[in-house]
Amino acid sequence: MDARSPDFISESEVDAVRDISLDPGWRGERGEPSLSDMFGSVRTAREGSFWRKLLAFLGPGYLVAVGYMDPGNWATSLAGGSKFGYSLLTVALLSNVMAIVLQSLCTRLGVGAGRDLAQACRDSYPRWVAWPLWLSAEVAITATDLAEVIGTAIGLNLLFHIPLAIGVVITARHSRRNCDAA
Repeated sequence: MDARSPDFISESEVDAVRDISLDPGWRGERGEPSLSDMFGSVRTAREGSFWRKLLAFLGPGYLVAVGYMDPGNWATSLAGGSKFGYSLLTVALLSNVMAIVLQSLCTRLGVGAGRDLAQACRDSYPRWVAWPLWLSAEVAITATDLAEVIGTAIGLNLLFHIPLAIGVVITARHSRRNCDAA
């Protein structure tokens, strides 16, 4: 699909994805896509200068960059760098390269098969393999969320001298309220 296309995915492209989903390499037929209400492409301007088209992509790119430049990441990197030096830099470089490779492979999977990584694991592995994969993903998600909650509680403690336990409760309630609103 052309990135400049003003419409969502065409019917012929949807049919092509459906044909791919019946490929005998999969154990099960592809179900409904994840986040199906958002499944599609984003409209971009067909006309306009190069700079105007570029600006349409810089906003999301900036948001992703801010995620990597999180102050908690900076603090951890500075403290770790002062202790471990260039060996930590090597580990950080390798982890970023691995993240880029994984994201590239997931993109290819999504474009080529019309599945996300979780759906592909469910559809291609037997249940006894898919369940541990799902469980390890849930543990990773929980660990990431826990780090964010604790980091926010520490930030509230540093800024407003709120005890850590109360900061955790404030953060958890705020996060829960945002999840309910979505």
